[in-house]
Amino acid sequence: MLLRVTCDLVFNIEIPTPFILMLRPRSGAQQWITRETYNIEPNLQAYEFTDFFGNLCQRIIAPIGTFSVFTQADVKISKYIDEAPGANFIDVQNLPDNVLSYLLPSRYCESDRFSELANNITYNQLPGYNQVAAIENWLRNTISYIPGSSDYAISAIEVNYKQSGVCRDLAHLGIALCRSLSIPARMVVGYLHKLDPMDMHAWFEAYVGGRWYTFDATQTGRKGGYVAVGYGLDAANVAVFNQFGPAVYPTKQVIKVEQIKN
Repeated sequence: MLLRVTCDLVFNIEIPTPFILMLRPRSGAQQWITRETYNIEPNLQAYEFTDFFGNLCQRIIAPIGTFSVFTQADVKISKYIDEAPGANFIDVQNLPDNVLSYLLPSRYCESDRFSELANNITYNQLPGYNQVAAIENWLRNTISYIPGSSDYAISAIEVNYKQSGVCRDLAHLGIALCRSLSIPARMVVGYLHKLDPMDMHAWFEAYVGGRWYTFDATQTGRKGGYVAVGYGLDAANVAVFNQFGPAVYPTKQVIKVEQIKN
């Protein structure tokens, strides 16, 4: 199906403020960008680079006054998430070099603290995809998904203690549990069709059977509609904007996901 994703941000800038933006989805194995619009007002010089994780990022210095960013993309994706029950666990020594970093503990995913819990959750499961599916199901049934309940990132340990969180928090715990089993896992941020309430969304992917698969404990079923914008070890790597200096928050934020063709 073809989705149109839109992000419209407006800021009130009091001093010249450096920004790093990450709002351009890129074509890949799971999605294809057919059209894209990217407008910045006022018209400023921007420098684009690709970060360590392959994300398209833009550097800019916002001047004093109203600063706005409008992005829109038409993205061709599948109607369904790929599934692969029984897909095998890949031994660490056989993993691609660019996947190895997704095995390590990170700022918000303390995977070295979850070995016992992960083994209990995945007891009697086939190593690989089935273990991740068991983790996703445990998250869905154990951790309460409460949209809007947190304005800042918390770690997997904190999520497990609170037993609740936003999409980002459930992804952090899922990633930590997977990595504790030596299954590479990464954070994804982007858009989700028919998300309620509509906002930017976060989920996680796990590397089994020689490729990445999508898992999202906040949703039921295996529907499609995911448009990835950024990938990283955890939330520290996938902010759609980072600003430096006095804190700046959007005075307007509009996120839309519309289906324009089956």
